[in-house]
Amino acid sequence: MIPDSPTLVVLAAGLGSRYGGLKQLDPMGPKGEPLLDYAVFDALRAGFRRVVFVIRREFSEAFESGIGARYRQRIPVAYAFQELADVPAGFSVPAERVRPWGTLHAVLAARTLIDGSFAVINADDFYGADAYIKLARFLTLGSNGTCKHLALVGYPLRATLSASGGVNRGVCRERNGYLTGVEEHLAMRVEGDGLCYGTRPTGERVSLSDRLRVSMNCWGFPSSVLAGMACFFDDFLRRHGESSTAECYIPSFVDALVSSGEGDCRVLETTANWFGITYPEDKPDSVRQIRKLIDEGAYPEALWG
Repeated sequence: MIPDSPTLVVLAAGLGSRYGGLKQLDPMGPKGEPLLDYAVFDALRAGFRRVVFVIRREFSEAFESGIGARYRQRIPVAYAFQELADVPAGFSVPAERVRPWGTLHAVLAARTLIDGSFAVINADDFYGADAYIKLARFLTLGSNGTCKHLALVGYPLRATLSASGGVNRGVCRERNGYLTGVEEHLAMRVEGDGLCYGTRPTGERVSLSDRLRVSMNCWGFPSSVLAGMACFFDDFLRRHGESSTAECYIPSFVDALVSSGEGDCRVLETTANWFGITYPEDKPDSVRQIRKLIDEGAYPEALWG
């Protein structure tokens, strides 16, 4: 790995319950490429020099044969396993809980494989080449291992909704290019009155402007945040560890870090458009958008030659 070159951490442990299958491997490109292929292709071009996939252990064989094997000649690949039982000593997992503990827990699953600055993305989202360029530049020049300077690539809420059902989004508040807060909202969708609605973790249902910027889990972090993430997760378990459904989200950690003044988070502007797949009905649009980008010359017809 090139000194100071960032690592790409890919969250790929989701079961795709709303999608009905392992969407991380679902073909979208003309040669059967999943969205994840375009993420690694863009990250490699932007200067990332290592990728860590956070997956479920039971997916490891399918993931390596379907994804990892074709990357290994181009970029070092490592795997971390997000497991329900990966909790601090002395804590017992509730017997009725079946799902892991959320996106922050997924990042912590990779903590022993991260030794420098890193970006975090979802495996089933398309962020665009410019997003990786901006993140790589920030992580190489704008951050270091001793200061808690973070970055977020944000996207307009209206461009991240699905016509097929509700989606979860971290709604951002920002000032002068920096994040002042981010709050996770669940089941966000446009309803019959043309307004966008979502539910806060408290259960309160609210109406939101679709012009707000949201987090799509496209983050840049120095390695120094990992200790703080572990403490935040410990506190989460003390408060919510008996729940069978509560999850610990990256935006919640960032919001706490920024609110306390212990760090700051730069909101990176990007010319890229986001798209992704939450429901099966979202797939045709993703296929069309990939085709359009290829026709415009952004990607080769055969991504890996």
